[in-house]
Amino acid sequence: MIRSEMLSRLDKESKIWDVVVIGGGATGLGAAVDAASRGYSTLLLEQGDFSQGTSSRSTKLIHGGIRYLQQGNITLVLEALHERGLLLQNAPHLVHHQSFVVPNYSWWEGPFYGVGLKVYDALAGKLGLEKSTVLSREMVLEKIPTLEPRDLKGGVIYYDGQFDDARLAVTLAQTAEDLGACVLNYAQVISLIKSSGLVAGVVAVDKLTGREYEVMARTVVNATGIFVDSILKMDARDHENIIAPSQGVHIVLDKTFLPGDTAVLVPHTEDGRVLFAVPWHGRVIVGTTDTPIDKPSLEPIPFKEELSFLLDHATKYLTKDPVASDVLSAFAGIRPLVNTGNAKNTASLSRDHHLSVSPSGLITIAGGKWTTYRKMGEDTIDAAIPIGALYPRKSRTRNLSLNGWSTDDEGNAPYALYGNNARFIKRLVDKDPWLDKPIHERLPYRFSEVVWAVRSEMAYFLDDVLARRTRALILDARASMEAAPEVARVMARELGKDEAWQKDQVERYLKRAQSYLVG
Repeated sequence: MIRSEMLSRLDKESKIWDVVVIGGGATGLGAAVDAASRGYSTLLLEQGDFSQGTSSRSTKLIHGGIRYLQQGNITLVLEALHERGLLLQNAPHLVHHQSFVVPNYSWWEGPFYGVGLKVYDALAGKLGLEKSTVLSREMVLEKIPTLEPRDLKGGVIYYDGQFDDARLAVTLAQTAEDLGACVLNYAQVISLIKSSGLVAGVVAVDKLTGREYEVMARTVVNATGIFVDSILKMDARDHENIIAPSQGVHIVLDKTFLPGDTAVLVPHTEDGRVLFAVPWHGRVIVGTTDTPIDKPSLEPIPFKEELSFLLDHATKYLTKDPVASDVLSAFAGIRPLVNTGNAKNTASLSRDHHLSVSPSGLITIAGGKWTTYRKMGEDTIDAAIPIGALYPRKSRTRNLSLNGWSTDDEGNAPYALYGNNARFIKRLVDKDPWLDKPIHERLPYRFSEVVWAVRSEMAYFLDDVLARRTRALILDARASMEAAPEVARVMARELGKDEAWQKDQVERYLKRAQSYLVG
């Protein structure tokens, strides 16, 4: 993906686009891929970077949702399990099996969760993973030696999917481009164009140059996640808010706190939340919280009480008790939950997606989660066909291999997350062996990935590379801060920027990364 080439398409293509998608998170990218796969001319506009908001701040799981099964939302679980199976097939370089143990500390938990997880297996059907199994106390401690042994009765092991959310977002943008779509980051929609009261396009500004573009469209999709209400108010000033934002926080710990490859799921903490401790990229992610907030923010910050909750519960279930200084990084994301007016708190709000069409023809897709992004995209474009009088075509995304599709993790190493694009990154190293140098001794990334991100993945700012093209900020915030000056220097060389740009980028990044530090 080359941004200048995308912009040139806006200059040259004065036509009416079939579908314009506002929002470059999971939902918007899913809609753009679906529209482009059907052969519709498609433009996606994202105000920041791809997945900069909620979509890069998840628990990194592709799952049916044990919690939703407990709540009795069988329909959502069925849909999510089906989508989990499809994504494992369509992006095997990014989505992998992950084993989880549910530890049992009361006599009734073994049979209770054992039966529940058998139901979970059955709902997955032909797209299921390995079957869940009841474990003895000894077997649980063999798999998770740092689990608190006191009062442990046994456990149940089951299987779900794990992924890298920001990498999947970039992959979807690349897939949309492969299918003919035009995708742009740092392109903010500032108003809607209307004709006879109907939405006929958008006005967008390129935030890197300040240039405005008037874009005409047969259909416009509002897929802006936590910012859905702002677009709805562009359409109708008196539109009532539909989003009830809820903040979820995660902390990242060293692998020694949870050695091995098995994750821990505590399905019911004292306050009714679900707690995960999951191995990821050589670290351990512990989460999450569910805290109602007044208004969404592109860069949310964890609350002290949320961090205390996670540290206290990690201490309760792990023998190696983490303290604030052990936290390598702490990150917050905001869930775009749809408030139907019946829920008592954000934890009980539905995770189903919500599709609506305004009297003006503006299509809004809200709610949902990463696991069901593909189905959300399909449903959205199905709705767009009659609105835009588009020639009816069926979705192709159920069996669409995503950009980089590969099952050869070993052959693609150390760039397995890039799938078969790894060969291009290796060629960069062949031409310049220095690029094989790690960006930091505590991080698993090389300067070759920095160059690739700038040349082929629309990375423009230091934050794009350290927070999303790589996950340096999440894996170790301090290490990413120490790596920032050299990474900025390499980016500046690629972008043709001067030392003043480098200094500015480093200062901005260090200020932002401070909010990821705890101890």
